[in-house]
Amino acid sequence: MSQDEYRDMLPGHTDFKLPEPPPVQRVNGRRPIPEKGEPMPEPMPEPVAVAAGLDVWDQRVADGLAFLRRRLAGAYEVDEFGFDPELAETLFHPLLKILYRDWFRTEVLGIENVPSEGSALVVGNHSGTIALDALMLTVGLRDKHPQQRHLRLLGADLVFRLPLASELARAAGATVACNPDAERLMNSGQLVGVFPEGFKGIGKKFSERYKLQRFGRGGFVSAALRTGTPIVPVAIVGAEEIYPILADLKPLARLLGIPYFPITPTFPWLGPLGMIPLPSKWLIQFCPPIPTAHLTEFADDPLVVYNLADQVRETIQATLHELLEKRPDPFGP
Repeated sequence: MSQDEYRDMLPGHTDFKLPEPPPVQRVNGRRPIPEKGEPMPEPMPEPVAVAAGLDVWDQRVADGLAFLRRRLAGAYEVDEFGFDPELAETLFHPLLKILYRDWFRTEVLGIENVPSEGSALVVGNHSGTIALDALMLTVGLRDKHPQQRHLRLLGADLVFRLPLASELARAAGATVACNPDAERLMNSGQLVGVFPEGFKGIGKKFSERYKLQRFGRGGFVSAALRTGTPIVPVAIVGAEEIYPILADLKPLARLLGIPYFPITPTFPWLGPLGMIPLPSKWLIQFCPPIPTAHLTEFADDPLVVYNLADQVRETIQATLHELLEKRPDPFGP
């Protein structure tokens, strides 16, 4: 038997075929080029692109260039207060969310107490040397609320007297803490955030932590009563530990024209490094709303205003005690 005859007798020999070579696919970078006549594929959302195993950096670069093109062309909108939703969503919130999620490990409770639509006045305790609690509250609402609502903060006059801070604050959605602006925002169905303690809250010493300061004359209550807006008290635990104030150099503060000059364990001893906040654990609790629609005719009654302000203050103080029990270690997980 010859070698060729022996090979022909092997099983499967006659059925064996070499596999066809795969079709050549033209690509541009990492994206396939469609054939002539085929429509260009729509850009995939980033999570879908990741799930599909595609390189998302092309999409990110394209989105970034489109954002810059819109900014340079002026193709964006701001409201009458200077709020720029696109800038807040694209730039401010992603940066602040690093602190909110990774550094402070923030937990948000009671988000169902914030209305899904319509106006509400969110009233919180203030602390932390620098008003990071207001920023974290804004990010928390945007991150956890089912409707991803924006919080329009009412800021102190000092913020809007500083050249760069004023523009950034207005672009982020803040405005001056005065009743006319607050009422206009609430009449337009916005969530408005206010911190009645003001500089007394954020500038208090560490020995007075989580003890609410005086709420002023209750101007925020008058604005809520005039518009019939519900008041949502919110308690924030965690900000007191980020820059513990050991002392306040009042003469130097007066010389610089600022409310206080804090001395902390890291500032001014470490210079710019002293501005890095300590990684405390944060808890934010939204309390049940307090209705005001039935009290609109008492907006100018001092007794009603003070009693309602005291009710809000006592609610926040009691909630702070409850949250401190849930968080026994300020720097725990």
